[in-house]
Amino acid sequence: MIVLLILVYLAIIAFEVPRLIKKKQWRDLIAFSVFMALAVAISLPLALGVKLPNPTKLIAAVFGPLSERVLGVKPKI
Repeated sequence: MIVLLILVYLAIIAFEVPRLIKKKQWRDLIAFSVFMALAVAISLPLALGVKLPNPTKLIAAVFGPLSERVLGVKPKI
């Protein structure tokens, strides 16, 4: 499963990156690289059976106080 996943990512990279470089789309190449790195960082541990933390609690901890000040409403968690 891991090998197949890596092969799929390599195929996507081999298809997209040369075109972006040829057209000198550097910003798109950077965005593509960031999103591909995030995709690999999330999918490989999932394929290995690692349980990833839910980001909802982190988002609520960061934006909860902000929404409380702006809207005057405590977030429900």
